[in-house]
Amino acid sequence: MGRNTRKRRTPLATKIVAGAAALAVGGGGLVWANFYASAHEEHGGHNRTRSAAAQVATIDCPDVGQQIRDVPDRARGEVDGELATMDSQITDAYQRLATTRRAQAGDAQFVGNSILGPLKERRKAIIDRIQLEIDRAGGRADDNLDELAGCQGRPADQMQNGGGQNGDGQDGGDQNGDGQNGGDDQNGDGRNGDGQNQDDNGNGVAGPVADDFIDINDVQPNSRDSRNGLAANGDGGSTGTFTTECGVNENNLFNSDNLIAAPGVDNGAHHTHDYVGNQDNDAFSSDQDLAAADTSCRNQGDKSTYYWPVLRLQDGTQEFDAGDQGGGAEGNIGKILKPAQAEIKFVGSRQGDVVAMPKFLRVITGDAKSFTNGDANANTSWSCSGFEDRQVTDKYPLCPEGSQVLRTINFQSCWDGQNIDSANHRDHMAFVQEDGSCANGFQAVPQLQIRLAYDIPAPAVANGQVQNPYAVDSFPEQLHKPITDHNDFINVMDEDLMNEVVDCINRGEDCR
Repeated sequence: MGRNTRKRRTPLATKIVAGAAALAVGGGGLVWANFYASAHEEHGGHNRTRSAAAQVATIDCPDVGQQIRDVPDRARGEVDGELATMDSQITDAYQRLATTRRAQAGDAQFVGNSILGPLKERRKAIIDRIQLEIDRAGGRADDNLDELAGCQGRPADQMQNGGGQNGDGQDGGDQNGDGQNGGDDQNGDGRNGDGQNQDDNGNGVAGPVADDFIDINDVQPNSRDSRNGLAANGDGGSTGTFTTECGVNENNLFNSDNLIAAPGVDNGAHHTHDYVGNQDNDAFSSDQDLAAADTSCRNQGDKSTYYWPVLRLQDGTQEFDAGDQGGGAEGNIGKILKPAQAEIKFVGSRQGDVVAMPKFLRVITGDAKSFTNGDANANTSWSCSGFEDRQVTDKYPLCPEGSQVLRTINFQSCWDGQNIDSANHRDHMAFVQEDGSCANGFQAVPQLQIRLAYDIPAPAVANGQVQNPYAVDSFPEQLHKPITDHNDFINVMDEDLMNEVVDCINRGEDCR
């Protein structure tokens, strides 16, 4: 499988770290090995070195980008670049966490002194620069951003800020680092009955784990929290639809950039995206580049870019990016799974007509950092074909034979009427309220709904282990949790087509 993206440079230091943290299995794919393994064990007894620090599965840092508001336009590029550097710092710290388990087991203070402490200082330096850049551009930086510099380590099953519960309704995670619920083994020796490390479920990578999956039959119908991702359309208002057919990435356009959140930054996403629609979408694409690009959409007036993290099957396949940043070098391993179908549809408002989206409007929905940020912005609905009334956000579904894995996202459809983007890439857009209306003077625009269907054999889950799991690409420290799924959109429809979309929806017709 190829990719038609710019050649990326992989820094030597990154290659060294990746090499130290990886091993080859099956088809030779790079796999992050034994992140949670205990450093010293004496099999046949309970005599081993243990420490609270060894229970730390990942790094939890406050999301500075979501807290920034007043950023003048001329400072946006610099601020986005600084935030991308901060993401790289977290990735580097996580790599150090993953490759120093022996030191952690021998020193309970190692994580705090050698990883979290230095990370805090580096983050504070960037926050100081962000504040300076905002002030220089005529804005007013938040003096309290320094409070977001510190990070913490936490177990893999502990959600942030009550950000959801685990599948049995009990609070996830061990607050005390004592190993009771912190992802540690139950046998006191770091191993389960078949000799594999329990914490990584034998996959050799930092997720997904068995508890990230649920049999679709065990999901209660109509039980999903619907505060986000509300369908804007209904029986009243503007009831039409417009479907744009853009394929399933047959052109193999992949990269680990994020043009919206990290423009001008190579590998700004730290995970690989599928792209349909616009064919010139990388970190360095200008609006002019997007407008002049080819499109995979059947209607050539739609040069919009639609992109989402790839799904992978962790079966040992060595993909084209097995040694690259954003791919195997950052724990995103296995066979990339293309959707069997990608339905991209725009719908109307239950409360009245919709207005045209402005050209180059940028929308991010879902949250790539939901595992550490909490689930306030989590949005993806996971389900199975034939079970569409059973949807879940924080689990991957196990579908019966012949049923497809469904991945659905409804975008925000209320626009502030002025801006095509905002400092945190969220404030210019909002979800409809429960009655389908837009609050705070926002205007209803066509709601983008994306439904992806995949042919994926159900992973085998037994005895706390999962074999050949599938997982969404993620930032390394997010551990491939399903709740981190997200979706991105830049409107690059020409004016005539956007007017056609609006007219069709407001007339109540179904158009293509």
